[in-house]
Amino acid sequence: MRHINPAPLIALAAAVAFAGPAAAHVRLVSATPAPNSIAVATRSISLVFSDRTVPAFSGFDVVNAAGEKLAVRTSVSEDGKTVTGALTRPLAAGAYRVDWRIASTDGHRMTGSYTFSVR
Repeated sequence: MRHINPAPLIALAAAVAFAGPAAAHVRLVSATPAPNSIAVATRSISLVFSDRTVPAFSGFDVVNAAGEKLAVRTSVSEDGKTVTGALTRPLAAGAYRVDWRIASTDGHRMTGSYTFSVR
């Protein structure tokens, strides 16, 4: 008869029983222009996140249909939840992609993207 060591099972059960809530990742809550929207020519893009971000590691790129990154100067709001980008000139008609990257205050880095069009 084989003897099974119960120590690993007890440790696993204790870890599950006493584990605290998992830290939620920061997510994109809203954006202007909104994902999949058709906007008028704009010189500003804003992304609002669910929690505070670290300004030094947070920002985004705006990419046109030809794959070219457009010049954009980003800043983070005082509460750390909104990243706004000022474009050097209004966006021309066409399709655009916003590639964002943020670091949350808990150290997690996240990336994402969405598209919109300008008429």
